[in-house]
Amino acid sequence: MKVHVNMDICLLHGQCVIAAPEIFSFDDNGDLHWVEVIDDSQVADAEAASDACPEQAIILG
Repeated sequence: MKVHVNMDICLLHGQCVIAAPEIFSFDDNGDLHWVEVIDDSQVADAEAASDACPEQAIILG
């Protein structure tokens, strides 16, 4: 499954990092990074992160 974050609407709340730290992370500069392609074992965590995002900026597909 592909993971994308729409950085035009992401406000860096970090809820995705809390929900799925193996997929989403902040670097030392506070920039958000994510794994662009995840395997089936990570789908539930990605969905939880998407649900937790206040801006609904996470796109799964």
